[in-house]
Amino acid sequence: MTTVRRAVLTLPAAPLGPDNPLPALRAPARAGAHAVDARTLAGLPRDMARGIGRAPLRSLLPVPVRDGYGRDRVPTDLDTIVIENDRLRVTVLPGLGGRIHSLHHKPTGRELVHRNPVLQPAAFALNGAWFAGGVEWNVGATGHTALSCSPLHAATVRAPDGGPMLRLWEWERLRDLPFQVDLWLPEDSDFLYAGIRIRNPHERPAPVYWWSNTAVPEDRRILAPADAAWHHGYERGLDRVPVPAGDDGTDRTHPLNSVHAADWFYDLPDGQRRWIAALDADGTGLVQTSTDALRGRKLFVWGTGRGGRRWQEWLTEPGAPGYAEIQAGLARTQLEHLELPGEAEFSWLEAYGPLAADPAAALGDDWTAARTDVERALDGALPRTAVDAAYTAWREHAADAAPETVLAAGSGWGALEVLRGGYELPGTPFPGSTLGPEQEPWRELLRTGVLPPPAKGAGPGAPLVSAPWRDMLETAPADPSTEYHLGIAQWHAGDRAQAVRSWERGLRGAEASWPLLYCLAVADREDGHPERAAERFAEAFADHAHPDGGGAATAAALGREAVAALLATGRTDRARQLWTRLPEEVRGRGAFRLLEARLLLAEGRPDAARAVFDEGFEVADLGEGAETLGELWARLTDEPLPDAYEFRMRPNP
Repeated sequence: MTTVRRAVLTLPAAPLGPDNPLPALRAPARAGAHAVDARTLAGLPRDMARGIGRAPLRSLLPVPVRDGYGRDRVPTDLDTIVIENDRLRVTVLPGLGGRIHSLHHKPTGRELVHRNPVLQPAAFALNGAWFAGGVEWNVGATGHTALSCSPLHAATVRAPDGGPMLRLWEWERLRDLPFQVDLWLPEDSDFLYAGIRIRNPHERPAPVYWWSNTAVPEDRRILAPADAAWHHGYERGLDRVPVPAGDDGTDRTHPLNSVHAADWFYDLPDGQRRWIAALDADGTGLVQTSTDALRGRKLFVWGTGRGGRRWQEWLTEPGAPGYAEIQAGLARTQLEHLELPGEAEFSWLEAYGPLAADPAAALGDDWTAARTDVERALDGALPRTAVDAAYTAWREHAADAAPETVLAAGSGWGALEVLRGGYELPGTPFPGSTLGPEQEPWRELLRTGVLPPPAKGAGPGAPLVSAPWRDMLETAPADPSTEYHLGIAQWHAGDRAQAVRSWERGLRGAEASWPLLYCLAVADREDGHPERAAERFAEAFADHAHPDGGGAATAAALGREAVAALLATGRTDRARQLWTRLPEEVRGRGAFRLLEARLLLAEGRPDAARAVFDEGFEVADLGEGAETLGELWARLTDEPLPDAYEFRMRPNP
């Protein structure tokens, strides 16, 4: 019989730490890594170009940046939910985005996914903290979801066959949409089923993004039913190339054949069954298949170059096996978003399980024979008709079923939206009991029309930015706190001039001016006024006045912004003065050691800056594709960049 139970997994883990308290007014730092230049965009199919241009994120609002983690790992107990039958054991992390940590095939003793031996956050999610391994559910916008390290609601539900099913659900705040992932193991099945639904309860259409991302050992061959792929590297291009070998004749379906990090989005023909597999030298491994709505399939590789190897080590531990990613999405590429009409939904079913193919065929040079043999093996293990039938049964009999036993709680933001909008969402309740302190001021605004100010000495609280909340803020009694939040909502809507006016009005009577000064500084920088921005960042830091306790995160965030802004405008003496006011513990962090090296170089002290590198430091929240370390090193010396600082993901200049 299939069972669903709670369990505990102990891993060496770096604590997540506090969220960044500053509002995320800017576009995701990783947006540039997924950009496409104008010339490339003009040459793409019209529907693809339209999807790439659909509703790009102007900011991360209303979600916070999660950059409070470090790199000191300690044994940590993680709550898990285990789904198990006689064939498979699936371990899920409900507190970390609902990630599948392990997919263990019991008859063979094989782990079907790359199971990371550590939990090490890194700055790969849209809003920062993310970790490698397993199967993740990416919803929201291009990139790893902002829910990567956040809790989801979880409960048992009746599966279509009457057995137990695990439901995961949450309100995705970047696009303001609820979604659910239903996981179940039919009795005696080798395949895990995942029924997935994204709903748009609003009257307006919404941009939608989804990619299911599976980490697999990189010593596999990746097979998908396509003769061409859209290749995307870190040079902002998107080119259609032949599969398996490109113009240079190298077979890119073997991840270890690539030197540099890259994506291959397989161009599956219409009518073709959707699947992707990762097979070892024996022809065995993992296959993922789905109903036709999940159109896209992708391979991501780190590459064998120094940067890719360093990132692999950074995300796990020295000596751990490397991995690649096989993915499945709603669009052909991850650069695209689909449009979901108001009061409509997208839904589909995925299946994950073991596959055994003829190694001579599946790993051979004849690509047509290879993929034909794999599809034959898949048809024998799980016919296409069985997947379609499972989807129909789930959608008709289980997708709307009420949760039975609650296993984990997510955030209270969904409950607040249901309270405001009166939405009916069968199967995914957002009960009022999940409302917490973050939602309480907004609940009061909804009830009374007045947004209560924060307690004395407290930060301004989490923002909300959708049109209904903005309308309420515009009619609420004006005070500094309300003007702060109104300006953030206006900024998110693209009305930047009005946002600045709201923040300037708020300054007049503000007891604590740093939140408003910070927002105005960002606006100045975005509008091309770096000197004024630097001055306002410095004023915001001075106004914060070194509070302790929870305010330490604010002091560090403001200090980092202010020193960097002052250096960018050549105000080295002022940057040094501010630097000395930072707490010693803050100055010792890796990100601030890098900032110190920049400061020393600006002061004309290259030897001292080089000494910072020689002493060693780690920037825990170094972003994907970041070249800051290499660029600064090149200004200090002609020597090769040490491996410890090599994170470049494209060919070095």
